[in-house]
Amino acid sequence: MYRGWKDNNPLPDYEELFRESGDQKKKGSAKILMKIYKSNALQIFLSLVLFIIKACPIWIIPLVTSYMINLVTEGGEGTVRHMTIIIVILFLLILQNIPSHVLYARYTDKMLRRISGGFRSTLIRKLQHLSVTYHKEIETGKIQAKFVRDIEAIEFLNNQIVKNVVPIILELFIYIGITVSKSVTVTLFFLCVIPINVLLVYVFRKNMRYHNSVFRKENEHISAKLSNMLEMLPLTKAHGLEDEEIESLQRDINTLKDKGLAIDRTNAYFGSWSWVMARSLSALCLLFTSILAFNKKIAVGDIVLYQSYFSSITGYVQNLLNIYPQITKGFDSLSSVSEIMLSDDIEDNRGKIRLRYVHGTVHFDNVSYSYPNTDKKVIDNLTLHVEPGECIAFVGPSGSGKSTIMNMIIGFLKATEGTLSIDGKPMEELNLSDYRHFISVVPQNSILFTGTIRENITYGLKKVDPKVFDRVIELANIKEFADKLPKGLDTVIGEHGDKLSGGQKQRICIARALIRDPKILILDEATSALDNISEYQVQKAINELIKDRTTFIVAHRLSTIRDADRIVVLDEGRCVECGTFDELMAKKGKFYELKTLSDLNGNKSENISVEQ
Repeated sequence: MYRGWKDNNPLPDYEELFRESGDQKKKGSAKILMKIYKSNALQIFLSLVLFIIKACPIWIIPLVTSYMINLVTEGGEGTVRHMTIIIVILFLLILQNIPSHVLYARYTDKMLRRISGGFRSTLIRKLQHLSVTYHKEIETGKIQAKFVRDIEAIEFLNNQIVKNVVPIILELFIYIGITVSKSVTVTLFFLCVIPINVLLVYVFRKNMRYHNSVFRKENEHISAKLSNMLEMLPLTKAHGLEDEEIESLQRDINTLKDKGLAIDRTNAYFGSWSWVMARSLSALCLLFTSILAFNKKIAVGDIVLYQSYFSSITGYVQNLLNIYPQITKGFDSLSSVSEIMLSDDIEDNRGKIRLRYVHGTVHFDNVSYSYPNTDKKVIDNLTLHVEPGECIAFVGPSGSGKSTIMNMIIGFLKATEGTLSIDGKPMEELNLSDYRHFISVVPQNSILFTGTIRENITYGLKKVDPKVFDRVIELANIKEFADKLPKGLDTVIGEHGDKLSGGQKQRICIARALIRDPKILILDEATSALDNISEYQVQKAINELIKDRTTFIVAHRLSTIRDADRIVVLDEGRCVECGTFDELMAKKGKFYELKTLSDLNGNKSENISVEQ
């Protein structure tokens, strides 16, 4: 029975719907929903048909009650038998609700779950396609708030529209249709309810919309601040700043509380006014229909029919009014998600060159780079040709552009002037997703996830040759510390690998690069977190790793670049020197100055400090 509820269809992608709908204004949000519902038109139609079947006793019972009262009032032969037949039929109609409701729920819930899953998967895909620059500019906590709170609000919005708003509107038409067939006068009275309630919504809607928007933005702000607080926790404790952090966040929480109370206050006034209006109109309906019955305009039993229908109509209108604040919140959340979905800062690989192999030729042709909205060049007119298998080291003071060059080679940043080519093909023409399968990056700051050592090393690989894996473990000197852990390589290392030392985390990152057998290798201060013994062991692995691979090194220690084919010395984004280690030392220029300064700082292991 439950097997039929499963849905094996792939989740829909709604990104194009966001683009077609233009901006993130409320009209755009409504267009998105309408197009989603249009794509599910058959399921919605079946859902409504099943709803009518399952709910028909609700509007039939008042008709039967009215009819029975009139039968009793009029009397006559066979009345009891007639009433018994009617009740048996009514009983069967009530009983059919069980299978029809199960079918209704099956079609409706399956559709709503797919829509919800579609929103989540679309947002995930978009976040993956957005550039690294975009992710640096938006706080992680804000993205988390949009993915959790806003998607939940959109889910609620869809549930309310499909399961409440549309059925309620359908039932209102049915009630009014039956009423029209019996009395046009009473129908006109019923229709007075609608404009009165619309007026009530109109009075409150601006306040509701405003307070919901303010509350959402404040909630995003706190989520971002909480994420930052958790990241800063070790530093906060180290400096004894717990009370200051608590006080800072407490102020924001109090602000959020006040914004929430503003919503609650508006909703309370709205709810009380709508309740009073509904009860008052119900009393007026009772008086109106009683006068009509007294004047022989309608049958006595019809008072119960109309009162029941009017109560249902006002009840449904009341329900619509009660869920209106949540619907407003849902549309605001849809606009919030649109802020991400409508961003153009993406890596678009459509129609780009699909690489089947990378030889490793890299050429910078008068390349310059400036960050958005600035004229200052981080990289200024760099020309450099690198043959396959060459090892190129970049050194220079902080802010000289070393990491920017690495990000350009990875494809995170695009040259604002000049051309960066891979194997003779401009980077702008390459499918970057394909290209990155042929490169490996060992960053300065180890990037690890909650999982085992083995999972972190083989991240993204479907199949790994055990012999290759064992060789990588040996080269990266992982066994030295893994054998001491409770479960060895299958030990869970905690969030960001916090259960390991800096050197241990970096060796895992080096093993991750090794196992991919890259054609282009980027080492961004890869040994900066290692002690001298570990560095020596890992450097041997790196020496093996860079053989026959185009390698780019951002240097921190002299030992990592002594054997480089060329050393490029950067200063304010410009290449001021280029040559081998011995050539640059003999020249006694900028590189020589860096070494001298390093020696004066007491670095006995011949380190060159070039901080990022």
